[in-house]
Amino acid sequence: MPPADARTDARTDFRTASTPESDADLRTGGDSEDTLELRLPDEFLAMYADDGRAADTVPPVPADGLLDRIGDWEPISTPAGSFHLRPVQIERDLPLIGRWINDPTVATFWELAGTECVTEAHLRSQLDGDGRSVPCLGVLEGTPMSYWEIYRADLDPLARHYPARPHDTGLHLLLGGVADRGRGLGGILLRAVADLVLDNRPRCERVVAEPDLRNTPSVSAFLSAGFRFSAEVDLAAKRAAFMIRDRGLRDAL
Repeated sequence: MPPADARTDARTDFRTASTPESDADLRTGGDSEDTLELRLPDEFLAMYADDGRAADTVPPVPADGLLDRIGDWEPISTPAGSFHLRPVQIERDLPLIGRWINDPTVATFWELAGTECVTEAHLRSQLDGDGRSVPCLGVLEGTPMSYWEIYRADLDPLARHYPARPHDTGLHLLLGGVADRGRGLGGILLRAVADLVLDNRPRCERVVAEPDLRNTPSVSAFLSAGFRFSAEVDLAAKRAAFMIRDRGLRDAL
C-alpha cells in the first residue's frame, strides 16, 4: 500500500547501533512513510505568518526550485562508471519502475506492490506536489538501473522526528535489477548521489536518510557511503536508522 503520513507522537531514541555484517544487495533506502505528504508542514508555514501573510498560504517556490533543478545536474564519475540522475517522466518510465517496485524483495520494504496504477499514484503524488520530493531514475553508463527520491527533509514531516536544519536533503534508493545487488554498488551510488547533492546544493550542509533498521544491507550501504548513524527513529510504520552525511566530513568518511 502507498506510504502513510507520519505520526506526530513518534519518539526519537539516540542509541548505539550495531554495524550490519553485510553490504549485500541494497533493497531500498527509500521505504519512508513520511515523504509523500506533499503539503508544507505547519511549522514551516508558521514562519510566514509574522510578515502579514496567512499561515495557511504556501510561500512561492523559489525560481531555481526547492531542490535546485536536479534535471540540470551534470553526470558524476564513479568506480562503476558515469552516473547521472534523470527526473522521472510517467509516460516513459512507469513500466520500468513498476516492474522494480513489484520485485518481491523490494516490495517487502516499499509496500507498493500492485498494478501500474499503484506505482503511478506514488509517482504523481511527488510530480504533482510542490517540488519537495523529486523522483528520478539513476542512469549508469547510459542504462537506467535504479530509482531515487531526492527530497527536502527539512520541509518534510520527517523533520518532526529529528533536529532538522535548513536545506537538509534526504535520499531514498531502489536498485532495480537483481544483478546490481550484492556487489557493493549501492554504497558506490549512495556516495555519488550524496556528492551530487552537496556539489549542486551549496545551501545544504547534510544529506540524510532513514532506512528500515531491519534492512541491514541498506544500512550497511549507507555506512560504506560515508553516512554516519545518528539515531533510531520511530516512524509511523517502521523503526528507522537515521543516517547523516555531513558536508564537513565528506572527505573523511
